[in-house]
Amino acid sequence: MMAIDTPNPREAYGLALVELGRRDRNVVALEADLGLSTRSVLFGKEFPDRYFQMGIAEQDMASTAAGLALAGKIPFVHSFAVFAAGRAYDQLRNAICIPGLRVRVCGSSAGLSDFGDGKTHQSVEDMAIMRALPKMTVLSPADAVELVKMMEGLSEIDGPVYLRVNRNDATALVPRGERWTRGRIWELRQGKDVAVFANGVLVSRALAAAERLAREGVDVKVLNVSTVKPIDRDAVIAHARGMKGIVVAEEGTVVGGLGSAVLEALRRERHAPVELVGIADRFGMSARGYDELLQAYGLTSEGVEAAIRSLIG
Repeated sequence: MMAIDTPNPREAYGLALVELGRRDRNVVALEADLGLSTRSVLFGKEFPDRYFQMGIAEQDMASTAAGLALAGKIPFVHSFAVFAAGRAYDQLRNAICIPGLRVRVCGSSAGLSDFGDGKTHQSVEDMAIMRALPKMTVLSPADAVELVKMMEGLSEIDGPVYLRVNRNDATALVPRGERWTRGRIWELRQGKDVAVFANGVLVSRALAAAERLAREGVDVKVLNVSTVKPIDRDAVIAHARGMKGIVVAEEGTVVGGLGSAVLEALRRERHAPVELVGIADRFGMSARGYDELLQAYGLTSEGVEAAIRSLIG
């Protein structure tokens, strides 16, 4: 296992990318002029001959990555999540996803985590966009520990991968000693009344809400669904079975993201009422701090708690 110890997901990503580069000379990195933020700059310092600065040109970067993949390389491409998913969509679709190439897309500063730059730089729709692309694996880690585990497990995934990276420190929640596999749903807290399916920063918020509700006798199960696609349908059904309510919590639009994935998994099953905690058909906005934005959009432990209460009365 990679010996990386930092609470910051994007720093953990950069260090893990360097380690992958040491293990495999076919690993290459492409950057869209944001290397200091995405932390791909760490790879560039270690392996300058395998680091390609593409400028502010995500479309060209994706097309170049496709060519490198066809030549036997394992390209990692980097930009802010909003640009990685939006600007390069056509190239991702036609040059990478249709042929099913092993290109890894790092969508950094995801969600509202780039709090100061406002709606143009904040990605509320990236998970929905990437989920819609056939063959694309979509990952949203809960913390830096899980992100490193994902980087180690990428070699086992054929085809393209989208990795959603938050720019702010995160509380470590995922067990260090356990192996990550694509599709695994981590049960971080057992419960018999309500199941909360969450990913990213909302996992810690869901756990905090569950602890408070436990004092009132409400037993909440908290599940980290870091593989948004392909989602483990059987596991979703099993965890939802027998619940009085189901909540899905994510830092992104409620249209097409994790909430949609969970509801799709449950579509042929009898299940409890479902409430979604996410961003409701809005773009981001500037703020003085990340927590201020999460509060404004209801992406908090109180927001999760309110959703649970709305289901169980």
